[in-house]
Amino acid sequence: MLQKFFKNKNISKKLKLRLKNTILDKTLTYASETWTLTKWDRKQLNIFERKLYSRILGPVYDNEKENSRILTNKEIYASVIKPTIIETIMLNRLHWFGRVLRMEENRIPKRVLYMNLGTTRLRGRPRNRW
Repeated sequence: MLQKFFKNKNISKKLKLRLKNTILDKTLTYASETWTLTKWDRKQLNIFERKLYSRILGPVYDNEKENSRILTNKEIYASVIKPTIIETIMLNRLHWFGRVLRMEENRIPKRVLYMNLGTTRLRGRPRNRW
């Protein structure tokens, strides 16, 4: 549904960016404070965001070559002055960490943060269990 909206040339880029910021960013970063982001996850989120921006901003007409071309990644990030999704997730995590630090000592999130399991893993390769 949103794909048709972002491809529509009658809708302004400003409105498309507002929609992306209000709906997609909030949906994409829901409960991101608890995520464990791997390198692959970060890469996929960055790819998704760049594809979305390039679809919103569309091709650019190049006067020198007299044809249209797709924006490069540097041009996309230069034209959109906003933190990336990864930066937003890191800020959300930092915000949540600050909340946990200010909680009372008997609250579960604070107890889990300072929890000591009391055991250590054995050194070396895990034993075979078959």
